[in-house]
Amino acid sequence: MHPEPIRSVYDDQPNAHKKFMEKLDACIRNHDKEIEKMCNFHHQGFVDAITELLKVRADAEKLKVQVTDTNRRFQDAGKEVIVQTEDIIRCRIQQRNITTVVEKLQLCLPVLEMYSKLKEQMSAKRYYSALKTMEQLENVYFPRVSQYRFCQLMVENLPKLREDIKEISMSDLKDFLESIRKHSDKIGETAMKQAQQQKTFSVTLQIKQNNVKFGKNMYINDRIPEESSEIVLKHTFEEEEENEEEVLTVQDLVDFSPVYRCLHIYSVLGDEEAFENYYRKQRKKQARLVLQPQSNMHETVDGYRRYFTQIVGFFVVEDHILHVTQGLVTRAYTDELWNMALSKIIAVLRAHSSYCTDPDLVLELKNLIVIFADTLQGYGFPVNRLFDLLFEIRDQYNETLLKKWAGVFRDIFEEDNYSPIPIVNEEEYKIVISKFPFQDPDLEKQSFPKKFPMSQSVPHIYIQVKEFIYASLKFSESLHRSSTEIDDMLRKSTNLLLTRTLCSCLLNLIRKPHIGLTELVQIIINTTHLEQACKYLEDFITNITNISQETVHTTRLYGLSTFKDARHAAEGEIYTKLNQKIDEFVQLADYDWTMSEPDGRASGYLMDLINFLRSIFQVFTHLPGKVAQTACMSACQHLSTSLMQMLLDSELKQISMGAVQQFNLDVIQCELFASSEPVPGFQGDTLQLAFIDLRQLLDLFMVWDWSTYLADYGQPASKYLRVNPNTALTLLEKMKDTSKKNNIFAQFRKNDRDKQKLIETVVKQLRSLVNGMSQHT
Repeated sequence: MHPEPIRSVYDDQPNAHKKFMEKLDACIRNHDKEIEKMCNFHHQGFVDAITELLKVRADAEKLKVQVTDTNRRFQDAGKEVIVQTEDIIRCRIQQRNITTVVEKLQLCLPVLEMYSKLKEQMSAKRYYSALKTMEQLENVYFPRVSQYRFCQLMVENLPKLREDIKEISMSDLKDFLESIRKHSDKIGETAMKQAQQQKTFSVTLQIKQNNVKFGKNMYINDRIPEESSEIVLKHTFEEEEENEEEVLTVQDLVDFSPVYRCLHIYSVLGDEEAFENYYRKQRKKQARLVLQPQSNMHETVDGYRRYFTQIVGFFVVEDHILHVTQGLVTRAYTDELWNMALSKIIAVLRAHSSYCTDPDLVLELKNLIVIFADTLQGYGFPVNRLFDLLFEIRDQYNETLLKKWAGVFRDIFEEDNYSPIPIVNEEEYKIVISKFPFQDPDLEKQSFPKKFPMSQSVPHIYIQVKEFIYASLKFSESLHRSSTEIDDMLRKSTNLLLTRTLCSCLLNLIRKPHIGLTELVQIIINTTHLEQACKYLEDFITNITNISQETVHTTRLYGLSTFKDARHAAEGEIYTKLNQKIDEFVQLADYDWTMSEPDGRASGYLMDLINFLRSIFQVFTHLPGKVAQTACMSACQHLSTSLMQMLLDSELKQISMGAVQQFNLDVIQCELFASSEPVPGFQGDTLQLAFIDLRQLLDLFMVWDWSTYLADYGQPASKYLRVNPNTALTLLEKMKDTSKKNNIFAQFRKNDRDKQKLIETVVKQLRSLVNGMSQHT
């Protein structure tokens, strides 16, 4: 059917549907005809085929029977083959499975072997290797067998093993930290020994080179190099022979493997920063414990030694860790730790050293600090502040030395007999000369026996001053200072000894009550010779330091001022004690102030006093002339004043002319003593002038020359120029009262009445003169 008729069905033409149906019917009829034609054409062939099939039907049934029979026979015959075939199939399946199992086992065996190796490493505490094995298992082996459950179990067990390793390694580290805390003093002691041995070797070598260079001993005597060698070669630690002793290092004393293992383990675990923080935190705690001193550390040198060795041991370990590990500690960290420790160390030493009163202990402390500083300086730690501290301790050392030598000087003064040193032969003379630089050609010419002018204390003090210089020099050793600085130190400390200690001891000695005039005279003589010996002390220091005294800024010894002050004090004490002795004699005076007639001779107390003065002034001949003259003049003036005060004493109410005459006899003896020149060097009657006030006053009363006195008063040429009106009035009133009392019948005697009237008249005139003087004043 063409498409056009079909399309026309949908058109709007009238009767289009009807026409379509008609055409469709026509088409159907045409097809039915064609089918019928086709069936008619093939019908004969179909019939033939059915006939053939019917013919074959019998043969087919026959064939079926034969095939069934054959099949039965085959089935019966193949049953055994089937059984064998099934066996073969089963064997081949088993063989294939075995092959598969072998392949899988070969894949799993390395994993199991590695895991077994891991277990063995854990048992053997080879934790770093165990961690590496874990990495291999995770990265190489486990991915091959990840589908197996045992692998999952292993994978789940590895984090626990890692935590176990961290805990075990941390426990080992804690044990290590505790161990080095306990053994840090041994580590420090070994390090300080090695530093000291190295220093001793260097210093000894330098001494030998100096001996070769200079070719002679630069010191005054043989003792100084021995002392210096002892300072250099003295060991703070007792040890065996250095040549036989094996040199130990910090690695020999400490097993650092726990630190290395722990660091490697944490590095592998990726937790290195936590390990570093923990290590540094724990070491800082240990540093604070190490830096905390014992309360009684200052009592013995062992306390200081233990303190220093622990600190050295701590920082030696840190220095080793710094150089053998990468980043566990850094230079910045150790510097920070050292600065913190250094501040604490200085504060501790400053506090504890202040309690040290024994110079030997302070010196040993200084030696320990030097060794301590040299040891840590060898490990790269800055120690300048420690040497600055040593200068503070040096001042304290000097103070302790000064206190010690103050006791030494006191003992010397206590043991001295304050008499010139007697010498009976040449040997004794040389012994004294070897101890003290005394030079006197006149004494050398004298025959034995003879005497040195100074007493035994002088050579002893001179020796002790040199001993003090030795002791002060000991502290200056190893301070890395120049000879000029050491020379300055020695001179300043020696000046302190002279100006403070020795001068103070001398002044205290001079003021002691039991020191008499003879002793004071000898002290003045002693100080004179000590002053002269100061130049030899300067030479002594110069020979030690090899620094010339002419060098700019060289400090001079203050011996001149020191002994001059002591001499002045001794001279003043002589004057004082001499006057006290005069007062003691004067107190023995027992005048009868109402006697009518004098005894005709001087009083006994006064003669005893004059004899005493003569003997004392004989001793004064060894003093410088001016001192003896001043003492003599002072004694005469004091005696004159004491006698004048005796006359004018307010408690003395009456005095007779006989008493005045007796008193005049005593004054005459005083004048005779003064004119006898008890001390040479006075010009003319200079010494007699000490009694001029008494003489003029007594002359006035003895000759009763009041008219001359009153007429010439105030004139430069007056005969009684030294008589004070007040003094004359006081004495005259005492005589007036005595005259009234003793002359009851004076009114019946014309001479007595005239004398009484004269006294009253003179008294009135003197009062008028005194009143006039008061108004004028």
